[in-house]
Amino acid sequence: MGAAEAVESEHGRESELEQPVDFDFQGILRQIEEDVRPQIGAGQVAAYIPALSCVDPGGFGMAIADLDGKVYGVGDWQQPFSTQSITKVFALALALAQGGDDLWEKVGREPSGNPFNSLVQLEYENGIPRNPFINAGALVVTDRLQTLTGDASSELLEFVRQESGNPDVTFDPEVAASESDNGDRNAALAHFMAAYGNIANPIPALLDHYFWQCSIEMNCSDLALATRFLARHGLRADGTRLLPRRLAKQINAVMMTCGTYDAAGEFAYRVGLPGKSGVGGGIVAVVPGVCTVCVWSPGLDPQGNSVAGIAALDRFTTLTGLSVF
Repeated sequence: MGAAEAVESEHGRESELEQPVDFDFQGILRQIEEDVRPQIGAGQVAAYIPALSCVDPGGFGMAIADLDGKVYGVGDWQQPFSTQSITKVFALALALAQGGDDLWEKVGREPSGNPFNSLVQLEYENGIPRNPFINAGALVVTDRLQTLTGDASSELLEFVRQESGNPDVTFDPEVAASESDNGDRNAALAHFMAAYGNIANPIPALLDHYFWQCSIEMNCSDLALATRFLARHGLRADGTRLLPRRLAKQINAVMMTCGTYDAAGEFAYRVGLPGKSGVGGGIVAVVPGVCTVCVWSPGLDPQGNSVAGIAALDRFTTLTGLSVF
């Protein structure tokens, strides 16, 4: 392989971002909304976070953003909701972009097989979380981002504002306070990892940034647009490169295997796309080289994933054939 080919292989070319097929995304979304109507309202809202306990479980919205930033939506696609763990994708991308992939020395890339807030594996794995999308792993990533930037939550907020094109995206102070008031398990995770030398910053500050990060409110359009850099092989909305192709590929891979808590195998089986869910009811999914998708419906299954959201993404890949498999 010549030098020019090696550079192309690592960084990709803008011409490779062309969408290969022209889909009627608006028509597909209307069909999906009709097909999943019986699942809307199923499941339970995330009542363990008091600020989320009063959300109407009957909400449903879905949006698709193509590579050029055109957005198609249906239902409550412009209704802001609490992004929660979806922000872990953006924190991971920023930590890798600014600090390189030595981050993987502090957090693994394997599915956990346990609930997202479990302490079980940390003890017999010497304080190294299984992956960056369980809470322990996300705390390690936020800790790294705090070291790199000095203000992890503000850095992340500015990033999603820029990528979504929505300067009004902001934190929800009520949700942040609710998470802080009920954050004993996250504090336990952080202290346990600190005992193994896997946390660098003061734990109270780390938890504060983590809770503010999870409180960011966005709608389906915002999230679909903000996640496009993963469909664009690491290129940001303005055409500059956030990540080399290999790191964008890595994030997509970890989303596929770890992005839906301990139900990642079922998500891969039904949907077949890299995805990341949050207990606010949102799920983002990436079709590399084509588009990004965000769906929101706050009724959750026992693993913390949106019941109607997974059904909608299942229909999306069935109707379009846009699966990685």
